[in-house]
Amino acid sequence: MIFVRFEKAGVVQIGSIEHEGMIRVLDGDDFASARLTGDTVPLANVRLLSPIARPRIFGIGSNYRHVLKEMNVSPPPRPLVFTKPWTAVVGPGDDIVFPKGSSEVFFEGELSVVIGKAGRRINKADALSHVLGYTCGNDLTERTLQLAELKVGSMVLSKSFDTFAPLGPRLVTDIDPSDLTVVSRVNGEIRQCGHTSDLVFDVPTLIAHISDAITLQPGDVIMTGTPAGYGPIKPGDDIEIEISGIGTLRNHVVVE
Repeated sequence: MIFVRFEKAGVVQIGSIEHEGMIRVLDGDDFASARLTGDTVPLANVRLLSPIARPRIFGIGSNYRHVLKEMNVSPPPRPLVFTKPWTAVVGPGDDIVFPKGSSEVFFEGELSVVIGKAGRRINKADALSHVLGYTCGNDLTERTLQLAELKVGSMVLSKSFDTFAPLGPRLVTDIDPSDLTVVSRVNGEIRQCGHTSDLVFDVPTLIAHISDAITLQPGDVIMTGTPAGYGPIKPGDDIEIEISGIGTLRNHVVVE
C-alpha cells in the first residue's frame, strides 16, 4: 500500500494511491484502521503533507559503516539514539528555515520507519510486524550548536529547530528495508548515494533496542541514520531525498 496525507481546500485527509495520479480517500486519520470512502481525488489537485502529523521521532547517529570507515572510527557498541520534537516536522514542498544567527546547517537523508503497532521489549524477530511503513526523511542539524552540545554530552537542540525534520512524500508499506538506495541531491547535484544494507544496526535491531526502554506507539518515527556525503546547505538551496521504492522528498531552504 502507498499512503499519503494531504490537504485540499483547507481540509486535511488521508488516502491511498492505487495507481499514479489518483488518491482513494480514506475515512479517519489512522492509516491502519481507516476505510475507503469511495471518493477519489487527483494527486495533482492536493498539497501533500508529512505522512504523520505529530510523530515522536527517534534519530540514530553513526549508523553507516562506510561513514565510520571514512572517519577511521569503530562502530558503536549500541545504537546512538536521540530525539527530535514533532514541531520540527514539515512535509514535502515545505520550506526548511535556516535559523537566524546560524553559520552552518547540515542535511542528512535517511530512511524513516513509521511504527504501526504498539509494543514494549519487542523481539528482533517480530520487529517488522510492528512497522506500518517507510518514508523519506531529512535529519537536519545546526552543526555549530551540535559540536558545542557534544562537548557536554548532549545532542538535542541542534537537531530540534523548527522545520528540521522533513518527512514524506508518502508512506509505503510493502518494501524490504534491508537494501534500499538512499540518494540526496542539493540543487540537482548528488551528494549522497548509500544503501541500507550498510547500516550498522538494521531496522529490526533499532526497534528492539528502543523498545527495551520505551513502549513504541503507532505513529512513532525512527530515522535510521545517514550515509556518507551529508553536509552543509544554505538559503536558496533545493534539497531532494530519494529512496528506492518510496519516492522523492523535496524542500527549499529559506532564511529566517
